[in-house]
Amino acid sequence: QVQLVESGGGLVQAGGSLRLSCAASGLTFSSYAMGWFRLAPGKAREFVAVINWSGGKPVYTPSVKGRVTTSRDNAKNTVYLQMNSLKPEDTATYYCAGGRSLWTPTEGTQFGYWGQGTLVTGSE
Repeated sequence: QVQLVESGGGLVQAGGSLRLSCAASGLTFSSYAMGWFRLAPGKAREFVAVINWSGGKPVYTPSVKGRVTTSRDNAKNTVYLQMNSLKPEDTATYYCAGGRSLWTPTEGTQFGYWGQGTLVTGSE
C-alpha cells in the first residue's frame, strides 16, 4: 500500500520560511518523479515543483521560482519543499505526488499517488 505523508505546514508571516516534507512508503521511491501541487480556496489545483528520480532537473512554476527549492533523499524516501520569502498568496494546502517517470511531469494527471496535504498559511 503506497502512502505519501506530508508534514511541515503551518502559519508563517509574510517573508518567512517553511520546509515541507513528504515521506513515501510502499513504492520504489527512486523510480518516481516527485511533485508538489497546491490547492487554494476557490482556485484550481496548481503545479508548484517537481524533481526527477535522481534529484536532478527540478522544475518550478514561475510564481515560486527563486523562492522555492525542492530536493529529495532517496535513502530516506523523502522529498522536501523549502519555501522562502513566503507571500500571502502562497496560502494553500500543499500536496506531494509521485509519478512513475524518468522525467519531470508537471500535470497532475501524470501522478498516480498523492498525499493527504498539509496546510500552509502565509499571513500579511
